[in-house]
Amino acid sequence: QVQLVESGGGLVQAGGSLRLSCAASGRTFRIYTMGWFRQAPGKEREFVAASTWSGSSAGYAASVTGRFTISRDNAKNTVYLQMNNLKPEDTAVYYCAAASRIVVFSALHEYDYWGQGTQVTVSS
Repeated sequence: QVQLVESGGGLVQAGGSLRLSCAASGRTFRIYTMGWFRQAPGKEREFVAASTWSGSSAGYAASVTGRFTISRDNAKNTVYLQMNNLKPEDTAVYYCAAASRIVVFSALHEYDYWGQGTQVTVSS
């Protein structure tokens, strides 16, 4: 099993920045892909960004390209999501997810493990 714990959410004004962290524990050797998803009230969970654990490949949703950056620290088993120039429409609960194989980054049903989520609120 793999456990994922997110942190770093909070309240920020539009144009501000936040960095989310996702710490993985347990059988982390099983992780091949790490992703970030978000879910706003009344909406479905949507893909934000993902990366292979090795860092060889990464992908972003069109809505965050150029503003968000996914990175990882393999020594700490931690993945980060740097979010810059935040907008009110970025307000959501952000979830970290891990997959134990090659997956289509945006296919949330292909991820095996999920964190509990962290709230990000962007005020206008």
